[in-house]
Amino acid sequence: MNFLTAEWRKLVVVNYEIDPNVLLKYVPDGTELDFYHGKCYVSLVGFMFLNAKLLGISVPFHRNFEEVNLRFYVKKKENSTWKRGVVFVKEIVPKAALSLVANTFYNENYKTLPMKNKIEIKDKNLHVSYAWKEKNWHSIDIIAENEEKAMEDHSEFEFITEHYFGFTKNDKNTLEYEVCHPKWTYYPIINHLIKVDFEEVYGQDFSCLNEVQPISVMLAEGSKIEVKPKSKIV
Repeated sequence: MNFLTAEWRKLVVVNYEIDPNVLLKYVPDGTELDFYHGKCYVSLVGFMFLNAKLLGISVPFHRNFEEVNLRFYVKKKENSTWKRGVVFVKEIVPKAALSLVANTFYNENYKTLPMKNKIEIKDKNLHVSYAWKEKNWHSIDIIAENEEKAMEDHSEFEFITEHYFGFTKNDKNTLEYEVCHPKWTYYPIINHLIKVDFEEVYGQDFSCLNEVQPISVMLAEGSKIEVKPKSKIV
């Protein structure tokens, strides 16, 4: 049985290039950093988590909510095949029970904070924003064309969205879990506004992101997803 089923929708993905040395201490044992055209990426991702079911059961008041996470990309060689996945630095959600389950069962670094979102069609364009409050309010806000486009092979969008495994680490083990979903479509970006103090939200290691502009901003439509049970690899 799947551990979790849901829909991930309207995923805003803000990509930054980062010095890989910043991430080394976060890389789980048994994996290594994954690069796109020689660049090391870290992504700020906001999206809607809809129709969530845990072990096939809907939990009242916890089916639909926002999530914002900061993640980077790794790979693990298994026999002669590379498994491509992500590592989450921190995942922010608006309900404490969500953080408790994810932190307990998957060793993730979830945090509960006040959050809000806005998704609307305005002037024939798609306006999507996600906001959360640490000490101050932070937000990612985009305007995109309201017309879905197919993913292009070997594109940056494919690299970012086609990592189908999650890897987590604790003091003793590395855990792996698979996330299944079809290829996603995207909406061409018209404009974006990022108001985030990365040091306040993610700590000193990521303060460098306050000084640089994103190398790309994306909006994926998303789809239904399935999260498989975890397994220990190290």
